[in-house]
Amino acid sequence: MRKVLVVAVGLLLIASVAVAQSKDSKWHCDQPSSEKSLEVGDVAGHSFVIEQGNCTSTESAIGEKSGIFTEFLENWKTSGTVKGRFNVTLESGDKIFHSYQSTFDPVKKTIAEKWTVVNGTGKYKGAKGSGTCTGKLNDDGTSDWNCSGIITAAK
Repeated sequence: MRKVLVVAVGLLLIASVAVAQSKDSKWHCDQPSSEKSLEVGDVAGHSFVIEQGNCTSTESAIGEKSGIFTEFLENWKTSGTVKGRFNVTLESGDKIFHSYQSTFDPVKKTIAEKWTVVNGTGKYKGAKGSGTCTGKLNDDGTSDWNCSGIITAAK
C-alpha cells in the first residue's frame, strides 16, 4: 500500500509541474493613441507622461497577436524611465498580462526593458514569467521591439 501511495503522489507531482515556454517575439508599436504630458518645471526638458497605444506582433514563438500598452514615463533631456503594463492577446484568444520597467535614451532612440508576467486568461491563467526587450524609437513616433524570456503556464 505504501508503494502505491508513493507512486500515486509522485505521479500527481509530475502531472502538476508547469510547462515552461520560450517567449521570443518581435513587435511593432504604433504611436500612442492617447497621451498626456506635463512639464515638471524644475529644469528644462523634465516631464511626466502617461500614454496608451497598440502593438502588433510581427513574430512570436507562442502565437502572440496584438497588445495594448499603458505606461507612465519620466523624461529628461538625455534619459528617461518607464513603468507600465502590456496586455497581450494570443491567436487562441487567451491573454497574458505583463508588467514592465524600462530605461531609454532619447538621443540614441534606444530602450532596455525588463518584464514579468503577472497573470493571464485561459491556458495562461496563473502564468508566471520574465524576460527582457530591446526597443528602437522610430522618427515617426512608432517603435520596434525584440523580446525574449520564459513563460510558465500554470496547470
